[in-house]
Amino acid sequence: MSEIEVMTTASLGDTGYLLVSGDEAALVDPQRDSWELLESCASRGVRIRYVLETHVHNDYVSGALEVRAATGATVAGPARAPYAFDHLGLAEDDEISVGDVTVRAMETPGHTAEHTSYLVFDDTARPPTAVFTGGSLLVGNAGRTDLAGPGRTEELARAQFRTLGRLALLPDATRVLPTHGAGSSCAAGPVAGERTSTVGAERRTNPVLAARDEEEFVRGRLTGLPPYPAYYRHMAPINRRGPHVLGGPPAPRPLTPAVVEGLAGGGAQIVDGRGRAEFAAAHLPGALCDELDDRFASLVGEIVPFGTRLVLVLPEPEEDAAREAMTQLLRIGYEDVAGYLAGGVAAWAAAGRPLRSLRTADAAELAGRLDGRRVLDVRPGHPEGGIPGTLRVPLAELPHRLGELPRDEEVYVVCGTGRRAAIAAGLLDRAGIPVTAVISGGVRDLTEHERSGP
Repeated sequence: MSEIEVMTTASLGDTGYLLVSGDEAALVDPQRDSWELLESCASRGVRIRYVLETHVHNDYVSGALEVRAATGATVAGPARAPYAFDHLGLAEDDEISVGDVTVRAMETPGHTAEHTSYLVFDDTARPPTAVFTGGSLLVGNAGRTDLAGPGRTEELARAQFRTLGRLALLPDATRVLPTHGAGSSCAAGPVAGERTSTVGAERRTNPVLAARDEEEFVRGRLTGLPPYPAYYRHMAPINRRGPHVLGGPPAPRPLTPAVVEGLAGGGAQIVDGRGRAEFAAAHLPGALCDELDDRFASLVGEIVPFGTRLVLVLPEPEEDAAREAMTQLLRIGYEDVAGYLAGGVAAWAAAGRPLRSLRTADAAELAGRLDGRRVLDVRPGHPEGGIPGTLRVPLAELPHRLGELPRDEEVYVVCGTGRRAAIAAGLLDRAGIPVTAVISGGVRDLTEHERSGP
């Protein structure tokens, strides 16, 4: 019998899996920072024989080569994936053994052209007990089909329809183990909060399996796709080529104010991971506010050009925060982190260097007092509702659209909760645009007041 351990990376909305049978294991779609897992396997006497990739990932840097370097495991993946490194290509019905378990490849194109799922058989004379579905069948949805570019979206959507039809024919009790889940931009829309499911449950509740025919399914796949982060376009080339091996967790480097000043003068971007109110009260010139939580790296990936050198300003304890921030950034390929400002803003000020501040507002206090004010809504995508007369620019597009904003009047920046508004305000302030950030509450608070009246 096999055991399957579920490993969720909340910051990316993704899940990897460790399939264990006896003293052997296969690791499915691992993140780059799998070092603790490898230590755990070693301490348990479990040998990782294979790293299984369901597809060439668009949302994170694969950990396959890290695992291979540390354990000698064989990297196995879709036969049609154009990997530039040695690997075991698996086509339809190809099998590998992990302990007493058989893993069988099932070609499931759609999310990507080469996408492959893996059926798990504890006994090949019986139905599969589980299927690793990667970015094909998700819990409550399916993987998007537009990541290869608009020229292939319809082709892949049609392939996804056929793929989902095949997966839906598996026995009801078959566990559905997708890679993408809640919080992942690789999904074609909202997904359930649960990370795993069964074929029977998905057949009953997943709307993508309810399409009456292929044309209806394709129409649904081609409309209303949510935006995905700009860094995505760099991930597949890195994963096809094979990311370089890090060999272990990042080592944060403390920096003095003088060094940070020099780095910033040389083009490094300062990213401030403290709370938005702290940032607004005092921050380094040119810094951007991005609170250090599960969304930290993905928001960096929206607004900071890929490959930019980074300097971090962090909450205490700084070294622990730096390790978390750097790990998140490594997952999406932002490797050039020079270090963190030791002592933070206090050390910067003590060294006699200037600080900047931002005006802030609370949505509840601002409600009903927006007439005649210039309002910028930076919520992602095309959200419903809004404030009449508002300029809408999703945060990810803002760095390239600052020229659309006036420089002779105050701009009030709003979003859903204040998180993105704080980031946007840093961009505007850096560009010399007068700005007030609505850092508490958001558009819903403002529009509810408008509907209810003063």
